[in-house]
Amino acid sequence: MRTEAVTLPGSPERPNEDWAAAALPASGAGGTVVVLDGVTPPAGDDGCVHTVPWFTARLGGALTELSASRPDLTLSEILALAIRRTADAHRNTCDLSHVRTPQATVAMARWDGATVEHLVLSDAALLLQAADGSVRAVLDDRLDHVPEEVLRSLEATDRLRNREGGFFTAAADPAVAARAVTGTTPRARVRALAALTDGATRWVQLFGEGDWADCFGVLAKEGAHGLLQRVRALEGADAEAGGVHRWKLHDDATAVYAEL
Repeated sequence: MRTEAVTLPGSPERPNEDWAAAALPASGAGGTVVVLDGVTPPAGDDGCVHTVPWFTARLGGALTELSASRPDLTLSEILALAIRRTADAHRNTCDLSHVRTPQATVAMARWDGATVEHLVLSDAALLLQAADGSVRAVLDDRLDHVPEEVLRSLEATDRLRNREGGFFTAAADPAVAARAVTGTTPRARVRALAALTDGATRWVQLFGEGDWADCFGVLAKEGAHGLLQRVRALEGADAEAGGVHRWKLHDDATAVYAEL
């Protein structure tokens, strides 16, 4: 069993808001992977005295501890409990009802000797490679159905944030855990897996360098760092060529690769 986790900040001028962890028990019978992508709010406009990295570290730490220590809980139940714990840590100092209260996208996987569980919320991605080499992408595509012109408006996006008919992120309401994309796969049918933030999935979803199987091939051959370096090179070349519409030149990018 082998894991690799790599994260690159989008800019040296601001903190990385992604968060990643991989935990392997000493017995070697199982493990867990957690990847978060913090949502960047407009400056000073989220009702919270804490930073996004504070939030993702709190939520990510809780998710890692609970997924490793509570096999009796499903990943949805673990996400709900972790959101509640994190909210409790700052509900007395912050306005958690604010629509832009600190929040994050989530990709998680947990495995034991029998099954591999997965959970994805918002635009992170989880890739599962089968024993025959085929790759299945687990995605929450609700954000993809929001028109681009809506996403250009903060007010219009806010009306769809954690709302029915819009998209969902892990913020302060534990009930959002029920909106995550979840499932289980027999352990014998999963050879390796990867969790990616949308800064890493640009290789497929923005630049179209290959499909998810191709992306997984890069991870297996060049590692997580190799994939992220490829993304950075594509971003730089695209900027020199005039660019396509993007929120920013570089985004925080994180990839965790695990061979089971």
